[in-house]
Amino acid sequence: MPPPSPRPSVDPLTTGAVGLAVVAVSSSAPLIAYAAAPALAIAFWRNLLAVAVLSPFALVRRRAEFRRLTVGAGRREGLFCVLSGVALAGHFATWVPSAQLTSVATSTALVATQPVWQGLIARAQGRPLPRVVWTGIAVAVGGAAVATGVDVGVSGRAVLGDVLALIGAMFAAVYTAFGERARVSISTTTYTTICYGICALILLALCLVGGVRLTGFDGRTWLAILALVAGAQLLGHSMFNYVLRKIPATTVSVLILLEAPGAAVLGWAWLGQVPRPYALLGMAMLLAGVAVVVLGGARAGRRAAEPTALPADPTPLSDRSPDTT
Repeated sequence: MPPPSPRPSVDPLTTGAVGLAVVAVSSSAPLIAYAAAPALAIAFWRNLLAVAVLSPFALVRRRAEFRRLTVGAGRREGLFCVLSGVALAGHFATWVPSAQLTSVATSTALVATQPVWQGLIARAQGRPLPRVVWTGIAVAVGGAAVATGVDVGVSGRAVLGDVLALIGAMFAAVYTAFGERARVSISTTTYTTICYGICALILLALCLVGGVRLTGFDGRTWLAILALVAGAQLLGHSMFNYVLRKIPATTVSVLILLEAPGAAVLGWAWLGQVPRPYALLGMAMLLAGVAVVVLGGARAGRRAAEPTALPADPTPLSDRSPDTT
């Protein structure tokens, strides 16, 4: 997969979109805990209903863009959208079951390794990350592990859950990488409509094969699902997809980790779940790691953009030949 083109500078609108996305995705875990429905079914409905909201606008305003993705060179960008949807479905299909096989804390901590895999993908694309960014990733991932209270299971069931959580993190990194490539030339609306649609179709097939209940939920659960669609999906995932045009995928993956402290705050406010003392330490580490990645990455980017100064001519002025041109 070729590396994406250089991005324009980050503006206040992009910064605001990141803040909105972090707050929105932070509502995901508390709402899923509140809803009385299988997590895989919730993932299906949040993607399907998001497509139902986006598709009327996309089909009316973006018809030419959809057609362009089916012919000529546009097919490659269309393929990136489809592959992103497949990776997103793979993320849900592996990470959700992992929380049932191993502890929720371990599953959450292992899926938080997404920035590591994102960094390796960037390296494979010929974009090695500065050492300061790797340092920030290590601190942020370590903070996520401390904040969630990760423990280590030794049973075969727990090991399988741990492996699935790691695979879920890899799928999340692939999803973001394909999204970064697609967003170079495709609008957010078109990209998210295709991506969420493909994801919903795959999750529907998995739910039907696995016998996951998709209907018969109470009104409270449906309200929670609708809140997930409006918040975590449309304002969360979609805003992160929007900023991929200006912010590298690795940085976006690290910013997504801010969901952990955000979810803890909302869980405290909505569900009365008071964070433990070590969780506060982990969140502080996570925030410090995010700051290192964002500030260190921006500084490295500015250095790379600076023009290289030409070496001074050591010849004395008196010895130089006159300019005859």
